[in-house]
Amino acid sequence: MTRTALIVGDVQSGITQNFPFAAPVVPVLETVVPAARRAGVHIVHLRAGLRSNGSDVHPNNTLFTQFHGMGELFHDTSDATLTDSRLAPGPQDSVVLKRRTSGFASTDLDLVLRSNAIDEVVVCGVATSAVVAATVYAASDLDYRVSVLSDACADAEKDVHEFLLTRLFPARGVAVYPSSEWLAMLHRPTPDGASAR
Repeated sequence: MTRTALIVGDVQSGITQNFPFAAPVVPVLETVVPAARRAGVHIVHLRAGLRSNGSDVHPNNTLFTQFHGMGELFHDTSDATLTDSRLAPGPQDSVVLKRRTSGFASTDLDLVLRSNAIDEVVVCGVATSAVVAATVYAASDLDYRVSVLSDACADAEKDVHEFLLTRLFPARGVAVYPSSEWLAMLHRPTPDGASAR
């Protein structure tokens, strides 16, 4: 039987409260996360946070230098880097702290997934062109089956968001579903009589 994890990327209070494009994803995930949890899907919350002293920010990395310079918003000691309280992780969920764009870059995400016998990941979050894309590509390279929830992702650049979801991800073998369709699929029986999850 397929074991699935829902990876919720960077849906943390500092982002949902300060970047308007990210806010509409939260109400969608307020439905998706508990429904997936009830269906036996393992929930993984990716949390982006940098050390407040900047010791994990390489001077060549201008993007993360900029993030670190935004102060508490991206410092790992700040509540701003915690998952949005409307999607608070449950006791059975996993939370992975990451210091770069991909959920897999120098984290224990792969360990968490393999320890839970996961072979399929469903990725969502903000932004589509950042954590979602980077995590999708890394998961694919690690031979996970990969899907993306189209309405549970958002990006400041709408045309980039649409291009990734309608062109690039499908061309790379990534399935893209609206969340309602994916949730319905969770309860669809498989040939062995079990629900797909």
